[in-house]
Formats: sequence, C-alpha cells, structure tokens
Amino acid sequence: MLSQKEVLSIFREKGALKEGHFELSSGLHSGEYVQAALVLQYPSYADKLCRSLSCYFEEENVQLVISPAIGGIIVGQKVAEVLGARAIFAERVQGKLVLRRGFDISYGERTLIVEDVITTGGSVREIIEIVEAKGGIVVGVGCLVDRSEGRAVFSLGKDKKKVIRPKSLLSLRLQTYSKQDCPLCRKGLPLSRPGSRKDEKKSYL
Repeated sequence: MLSQKEVLSIFREKGALKEGHFELSSGLHSGEYVQAALVLQYPSYADKLCRSLSCYFEEENVQLVISPAIGGIIVGQKVAEVLGARAIFAERVQGKLVLRRGFDISYGERTLIVEDVITTGGSVREIIEIVEAKGGIVVGVGCLVDRSEGRAVFSLGKDKKKVIRPKSLLSLRLQTYSKQDCPLCRKGLPLSRPGSRKDEKKSYL
C-alpha cells in the first residue's frame, strides 16, 4: 500500500496540486486545488493508487462500487476491478445526482462509494441517499484525497445512527473560504471553476 508521502509525491510530480483562486464543487473558495485527473490520465498511476485504496475494503465483500461523475468514474472502475465488483456512476441532472443509462442498485447490494477528492462530502451524501433509497447497503466510503480536515462524516440508515468516515490515501489541509469571506475575492484575483457544479449546465451525453 502506498504511503501518504508516496501519494503526495505522485500528485506533485504530475502537477495535480494547483495554486490560484478556485471555486470548488462545494461552492467554497480556495487558493489551492487538487486536480486528480492530471494523475489519473496515467493508467499506471491510476492503477497503483486505486489498488492501494482498495486495500481498505478487501474484507467488506463489496458487490457494487458507485462514484459521482465525472471525477470519480476512473477511481470507481479501477477499485471495482480490484475488488471483483461491478461499477456504476451517478451524474447530475438539473443540479441533482441521479442514476441514468439503465444503472440500478439491487436490494441488499453491498455498495462502496468512491471519489477522487472529498472536500465537504456533499456528493457522497447525495449518493448515500440514492443507494439507501434503492435498498442498497453502504459498506464504506473511499477517496484518493481527503481535504475535509475530518469534517466529512456520513450518517447511514433510516435513523442515521451509524456514522462512517472516508478512507483516503492522502489527507491535505487546504484553506477554504465562503464567497463572502474570501480574501482572494477581495484582492480581485481571477476566479477559476475547475469541475464546479455551476459549470455543469446539462447532463453528460
């Protein structure tokens, strides 16, 4: 299994840790951005990272891996391959994550949710709702990079009494701001929206 130091080295080598003024998918602003796609474009690195992530879930008897489009699709496919599960993804339609393309979840199906990067965990919470509405069983949440600083905690079940935290290969402490409190906005720095939900004006073809 790759160490955090090794994972950080890979992301730095491939220029996946960006500096500037970014609006994240959560709507928060940050001076730093993790663009995992710059690493995942290399199949050998995608394979190494996802095999390491899969190690956390080897004993969970995972039957299905589900990810949010687009960022989590490659991670989901690779992790599912290692775990011997099938892989599907949810995508946004009018701002809401839904299942399309004939994808479905069977009642009682043991389901793992995976992402490339987790900041607030909003997309994961939406997918938990999808899985549980179908009668699936969420057995874990995994991501390559967790930049939530421990704030991404997920409640499961009808009573929401079971709580799980994501398993990640790399935890990063990157400062985020609300739009109203963003010092980068006050400085007038140009804003970039890489992967922002606001840019997803229609569902993928």
